[in-house]
Amino acid sequence: MMSIAGCWKRRLAVLAIATSLLSGCATVGSDGGGLGTCPPVVEYTGQIQARAADELDLLPDGSAIVEMLADYSVMRDQARACT
Repeated sequence: MMSIAGCWKRRLAVLAIATSLLSGCATVGSDGGGLGTCPPVVEYTGQIQARAADELDLLPDGSAIVEMLADYSVMRDQARACT
């Protein structure tokens, strides 16, 4: 009867090599301008911010735009923290 130990050793060697090669791809830093970079945060003047606040006050309660702006505020805070 033939031993299958050699077959398993070969599979383990191939698995170890493949794992090593694939993990080598993950060593690229995120500061080089890829998907991992922080988005820029647009700075608004005080005049634009005051105008936006006035317009926001005119929106009806429960407006979808109010919810979206709240999400936008969170994303801006996250982008600031990222840099």
